[in-house]
Amino acid sequence: MLFVQSSANPSKTYIGYTTNLKQRLETHNSGGSVHTADFRPWRLVTYLAFYNQEKALAFEKYLKVGSGHAFAKKHFW
Repeated sequence: MLFVQSSANPSKTYIGYTTNLKQRLETHNSGGSVHTADFRPWRLVTYLAFYNQEKALAFEKYLKVGSGHAFAKKHFW
């Protein structure tokens, strides 16, 4: 899971699941993602590694809604 922040507009952040951190960051910085293309370049803030894909996807989902969103904002940005 990666946590990236726009260098051009630091209020823009993105959290996403990936199995290839380097490739995913390159995709965001090359405009390959419609969700992040307008706010390039992106910088890696932090990443988390999970042994279990299900747990990683569940944590990503949690961070994108409600109290999880507040948790991410407090601890990662």
